[in-house]
Amino acid sequence: MKKIAIFGASGMTGICAVEAALNLGLEVRALLRDPTRLSENYRNKVEIIQGDVLVEKDVEKTIEGQDAVVVTLGTRNDLSPTTVMSEGLKNIINAMKRKNVEKISVCLSAFLFYEPEKIPAMFNDLNADHQRMLDLIKKEDTLKWIAVLPPHIADTPSGQYTIKHGSSPGRAISKRDLGAFLVESLNKSEHYQQICGIATVVQSNQ
Repeated sequence: MKKIAIFGASGMTGICAVEAALNLGLEVRALLRDPTRLSENYRNKVEIIQGDVLVEKDVEKTIEGQDAVVVTLGTRNDLSPTTVMSEGLKNIINAMKRKNVEKISVCLSAFLFYEPEKIPAMFNDLNADHQRMLDLIKKEDTLKWIAVLPPHIADTPSGQYTIKHGSSPGRAISKRDLGAFLVESLNKSEHYQQICGIATVVQSNQ
């Protein structure tokens, strides 16, 4: 894996995925509606495609010639009903198939591990679109997909973290560790077609 396309690169998790990819020596291409949202530290290190994930030709241009895809689409602090993330993912999957790109990691939410009645009501609409994203990716038996469901994403330094397939192993994860796993997991076949919980390892005070 030498080249990677990142969708949602200017967000909190996305920028950490960009940093992790660059640290691994990967060439990074990012689709951005507003390139100025990407930190100046990275603008001259990343190939930027200005466009929209809802526009098929923009998505295809971003994916063409890449080895893998990272999806960290979000709504920032907007919790209102949306289909932007799932419609964007649909465009990404379709473009991957057309351009013969197999590997994709997708950042979702640990709320997808919860019983619906246990999810705080304010997150229901956002969670519904995350569920649509998960349903889309789970249907893809020809892609090497990794669905990553983080709990609270913390602005903390990198540390030791753990991965658990099918459930959440903890209550928080460093945004830096999450970004790194989204990139590094693309080369780890044990995570392909898995729903991955991720969390910081809590050190005991012994």
